[in-house]
Amino acid sequence: MKKQIYSKFDKKEITALPKVTFPGRIISIITASEAEKAVDYLLSSDILGVDTETRPSFHKGEQHQVCLLQVANRDTCFLFRLHRTGITPAIKRLLEDTTVKKIGLSWHDDIRGLQAREPFTPGLFIDLQEVVPTMGVQDLSLQKLYANFFHKKISKRQRLSNWETPVLSERQKQYAAIDAWSCINLYEEFMRLKRTKDYELIEVREPEEQVQEKTEDRSENTAKAKTKKTKRRATKAKTGRKKKKTAGSV
Repeated sequence: MKKQIYSKFDKKEITALPKVTFPGRIISIITASEAEKAVDYLLSSDILGVDTETRPSFHKGEQHQVCLLQVANRDTCFLFRLHRTGITPAIKRLLEDTTVKKIGLSWHDDIRGLQAREPFTPGLFIDLQEVVPTMGVQDLSLQKLYANFFHKKISKRQRLSNWETPVLSERQKQYAAIDAWSCINLYEEFMRLKRTKDYELIEVREPEEQVQEKTEDRSENTAKAKTKKTKRRATKAKTGRKKKKTAGSV
């Protein structure tokens, strides 16, 4: 049986799904020497998932720089705390690398945020929002994509937490790691489905489209009914005239 993929995924259906957890190691990086070792390890992988976090702003005119870069392979995620390290030479080397695929989502925005800290030339990055639509999928948020492809829920509760806190909580670490790691899972499943054609796209229409279609159907049916009624009247009138003519002849 082919895997069912939906063009649009109802957010209400995500609530009841089982939660995603990152099963591997999560390592925080706060020094340049730690960053050097982490980057060497990561670039020995065949694929990486990437994401960034920024401290949220709650006041008008308040802005913060990207403070966390999370990079994961299949079993380990490194959390580069950029407000502590900045973009070190090793981190810049990672960002400019052209040998290892790095998968992100809405990654162009992340690149701009990182470049605001330190100019660099982006290496080999693949944005899920640019490739997944080729399947006909229209809902492209990370949470909806993961629910659509794997029927699991990525919690977004930590999104607006303080990412510049001195020590990240376990929930923050899980959130950050999942966001990067899940990009690998999505990309590899996308590539598998595209290669094998082992999926069926279910077209989901917006409620407004369905209402409009029903309204158009009713209008069309009403128009048809009026046409039939008009024809019946015309037929009766014609029949009446024939009867009068016949009576006049007699």
